[in-house]
Amino acid sequence: MLEGITFASPLFFWLFLVLPLALIWYIFKNKQQTAELNISNLKGFKITNSVLPRLKHLLFGLRLLALSLLIVALARPQTSKTTSKTKTTKGIDIVMAIDVSASMLAKDLKPNRLEALKNVAAEFIKGRPNDRIGLVEYAGESYTKTPITTDKSIVLRSLNDINYNTLIDGGTAIGMGLATSVNRLKDSKAKSKVIILLTDGVNNSGSINPDIASELAKEYGIKTYTIGLGTNGMALSPVALRPNGSFQYGRTKVEIDEKLLKKIATTTGGKYFRATNNKKLEQIYNEINKLEKTDVEELKFTSYQELFRPLVYIALLLLLLELTLRFTIFRSFV
Repeated sequence: MLEGITFASPLFFWLFLVLPLALIWYIFKNKQQTAELNISNLKGFKITNSVLPRLKHLLFGLRLLALSLLIVALARPQTSKTTSKTKTTKGIDIVMAIDVSASMLAKDLKPNRLEALKNVAAEFIKGRPNDRIGLVEYAGESYTKTPITTDKSIVLRSLNDINYNTLIDGGTAIGMGLATSVNRLKDSKAKSKVIILLTDGVNNSGSINPDIASELAKEYGIKTYTIGLGTNGMALSPVALRPNGSFQYGRTKVEIDEKLLKKIATTTGGKYFRATNNKKLEQIYNEINKLEKTDVEELKFTSYQELFRPLVYIALLLLLLELTLRFTIFRSFV
């Protein structure tokens, strides 16, 4: 019944301590006002069975009830409704450049590098509701999977659809992956522009030098975070293609051009990370999430509905009823 009701001035509830004192005073006063007459017998007196003398105490009960309602009214019961409006004051545009070469199927991350990345990246995207995000795929060449958009359902669906395929030339064209990402962001009016470039190999193909792509990113004010994905040492990776189209796996040395990735990050004002397992990859995306915070302004509006008026009206009616009964029906008994 009281769910959702608050009191603006709850200190008035201390007045309830006065009511027991008033009750004690009434009982004491009533005893003093009751006259006694001792006689030997009741012969000659007419005895009536009227209940009015007993009901006269209801008058004081009505007064106590009225006072209780007035105390609650003074405490100002009210309900409130809060509405909020979120305003993004500094938007961030992010492009995630994902290596989809065959080596991303290596099993040093579970179930493999590409699937591990997709799981972590999906959580990262869900945690950026106020930013625009796009996806770029690259292997021996690169292309835009999803332009930057605020529709996270499209981005997540596109991310889920990323798989190794033979449509893209083999190899790892880091320079082209970075250049395509820069092209997606260069005309952005966002306050901050960010590329998250992930690879598990070395730049061994493509027509654009990674250094040139880095300078382009720097010129357009695009910060690049680079991630080297893969364990240290050897990893179970695809080494050949069987006649049925499935991969044959073997242990190969993990080679990541960390020097190049560090240079790209330094040139563009970003940071380089190394992910050697699933947990480390998750921690890296969490750290990037913290480094690139979007400023959000939340405006809250609260409207109050006062509930004390009905209580005052009821209390006044009870007092009026008490006075009416006192000077009519119970006039001879009070």
